[in-house]
Amino acid sequence: MLHRQSILHIVTKSILPPLLYADTGSNTDQLYFSRVQVHDPFIAFGTGKKRITVQSALEFGRIAKARSFDQVLPLEKWADRARKAYPDRKIGPAEVIAELAQAYRVPGFRVADDFPATLFVKLRELGVKIELAGGPLFPEREIKSPKEAAAIREGNRLSSIGFSVVEDILHRTRIRKRELMLDGKPLTSERVLTAIEIAILSAGGRADNTIVAGGNQGCDPHERGHGPLRPNEMIIVDIFPQVTKTGYFGDMTRTYLKGRASEAQRKLYHTVHTAQQAAIKAVRTGVDGRDVHQQVLNVFAATGYETKRSKTGSVGFFHGTGHGLGVAIHEPPRVSAVAHILQKGTVVTIEPGLYYPGLGGCRIEDVVQVTDRGAKLLSSHHYEWEIK
Repeated sequence: MLHRQSILHIVTKSILPPLLYADTGSNTDQLYFSRVQVHDPFIAFGTGKKRITVQSALEFGRIAKARSFDQVLPLEKWADRARKAYPDRKIGPAEVIAELAQAYRVPGFRVADDFPATLFVKLRELGVKIELAGGPLFPEREIKSPKEAAAIREGNRLSSIGFSVVEDILHRTRIRKRELMLDGKPLTSERVLTAIEIAILSAGGRADNTIVAGGNQGCDPHERGHGPLRPNEMIIVDIFPQVTKTGYFGDMTRTYLKGRASEAQRKLYHTVHTAQQAAIKAVRTGVDGRDVHQQVLNVFAATGYETKRSKTGSVGFFHGTGHGLGVAIHEPPRVSAVAHILQKGTVVTIEPGLYYPGLGGCRIEDVVQVTDRGAKLLSSHHYEWEIK
């Protein structure tokens, strides 16, 4: 039998197994690895092909029934073992992990770059070999299984429910001079946001940080929107709900206008939609995301929409074309000016936009999965935008 300390320093050529200590609400790697939601930080690690977790009595039964781990170990038992192994130390996660490494003959662990610093230091003090991933802890997250794709599609179904709510509100809204009135009160971004959140909550999701930004507010892509919405102004609605059951996100954007659009607004909308469709058609296995992004730039350049940057902000198209989507709203890869080959099974958003204060902002977003034959849509909602 190897000495307690020596086993923790064995160097192998293989990649060290993952170790996580976090809750699933704030750490997407933990949610991805655990496949079950736990609200307090807990230990989870791999060994061989097995996934193992340590849970307190409070969570042990629930996690065991979920069958998302190959083994669920009682925290109380392993804390007792750690006390015997380290009688002079206050027992916490580090001591328990060190005891687990010894018992399971694990040579060391690979941890994410955002692993808790104090825990990292204590594990090193205990002789546990710890290496930073130096990138994604789970690079395989980029490739989505059919089950994951279905979960993302469900997230986008929730987004579509939200858009239907917006459209219903705008159809019922009346124009009174420079105001939009609904049920005798001014229509505000906050009223629309609340209606979206309630509808998606009722349908099995959470729509946190939804964007309903009208007029010049829509020219700041991450402005959530506040105050009265106005007639004849573009309204960007970006809904990215998380499915309560699975933790996976949807992410879709549509742009609306209540009243009558000007020719300049119609041209803006048509150009963004044309650019989006051109980018979607460019997606397929092995393509460089930079080339997909270039399709958007080509459309905007051909129609005369310039991008300008100044000390006070930017106008035109000044963000990437898309990003990966999964248990995080933003995850690798990016579809942008940075080179990145899109692999089969990757799920990305395609969301070009144009933003000009005084004219308005327009963004249209859908979600696709990369296949050998092209882009497979995982989102569905119509593009009718002008509501009279």
